[in-house]
Amino acid sequence: MTGRPNILFITADDMEGTTPGAFGGQNDVTPALDALAASGAVFERAHVPIAVCQPSRSAMMTGRWPHRNGAEGFEPIDDDVPVLTRLLADVGYRAGILGKVTHLQPVERFEWDHAVDMAELGMGRDPDRYAEEMRAFLEGADDEPWFLMLNAHDPHRPFHGAEDVGRFFSDQQQEGIPSPSRIFSPGEAESVPGYLPDLPEVRREYAQYLSSARRCDDVVAAALRVLEDTGTSEDTVVVFLSDNGMAFPFSKANCYLQSTRTPLIVRWPGSVAPGTRVESAFVSMLDLFATFCDITGATATPNDGSSLVPLLTGTTEQHRDHVVTVFHETAAKKRYEMRCVQDGTHGYIWNGWADGETEYRAENMIGLTWNAMVEAARDDTDLASRVAFYQSRRTEELYELVDDPHALHDLSGDPNVRPVLTGMREALRAWMVETADPQLAAFDASLRG
Repeated sequence: MTGRPNILFITADDMEGTTPGAFGGQNDVTPALDALAASGAVFERAHVPIAVCQPSRSAMMTGRWPHRNGAEGFEPIDDDVPVLTRLLADVGYRAGILGKVTHLQPVERFEWDHAVDMAELGMGRDPDRYAEEMRAFLEGADDEPWFLMLNAHDPHRPFHGAEDVGRFFSDQQQEGIPSPSRIFSPGEAESVPGYLPDLPEVRREYAQYLSSARRCDDVVAAALRVLEDTGTSEDTVVVFLSDNGMAFPFSKANCYLQSTRTPLIVRWPGSVAPGTRVESAFVSMLDLFATFCDITGATATPNDGSSLVPLLTGTTEQHRDHVVTVFHETAAKKRYEMRCVQDGTHGYIWNGWADGETEYRAENMIGLTWNAMVEAARDDTDLASRVAFYQSRRTEELYELVDDPHALHDLSGDPNVRPVLTGMREALRAWMVETADPQLAAFDASLRG
């Protein structure tokens, strides 16, 4: 690669961090992503800062925590916060976006040279339409380097084959959505994620999710073919990730491991060795802002991340030994303040909303899985306890993630792990002070209580 590279930034919508085969998922779900991973670097401990789409994307494109960029939920970024595309334009980059255009607000501040939203992309699910619009963007680039944010709307609900598609899309809109290149039956879903019960309806909905994940992979494959066909593959850094975990209970719109873990892949010809795996370092998707500025030569304005270039190029294996994640509000504007610290062993969650009366409700409870859990809980006391816990929580949760990666056993009340709990509290409080988190006073008050 010579000169300043192009950047193809591909995002999935609501893809579980372990869905691709390269991250431990079924080998037959995401063949394009698995091939991309083999040709670049895979990050095993990558996390988005917040597990819901618009604030997650706003954080990536500003490099700042939601409470420091103004977009804690589905709000616009504050006017005085610089955005990535403006900095790239200053050094001669052309910028485009395909899908999720209105999930970066205000849209005009991003000054996109080419912007096409979901309605013109088969509701964000048509690989051929993504390829066509990507070609149109590249044709307009001339000799300028470019940045293209290509946002697949899969595997966001409604899942392929779901009975509630009409709740989301009209008949006409559905006609423009192609089927995935492979459709999974419940029997072909090797196993449901360990934080969910393996009930028939859960497995059925998970198979629908896998089919939608395959269609996301089809979009990735189409985009990579465009790079090959246009001869730009060797001059382009390709970055893939998901904006948050899948829209099932105990995942999206929470602060669990599976809520924020993202399948980060970076292919950078000539700079990143194929087959690289970054196993121990924790990275935050806040780091992408500084990374993209580093790669392109843009001047990074003050931000909360650190460039991943040293990790990518092998000049260091050091980055973070833990990661902080947050949550503020759902798409329905319901506030559930949560904070989390995870290291290689434990995960600690503070639920500022858990007062014994407030009930949690979010998009991840739509569909077959939550209803199946509630129904099965009538005859299963253990599942009944888990359902009740999900709706109310405790102020603090603590999990030993090596032996309990799905966070099934809360240890916060166990006196044997009191030193761990204290240490995690201190780590979270230090972060809250450093970033001027508005919830600091509430955090202190909840622990005194």
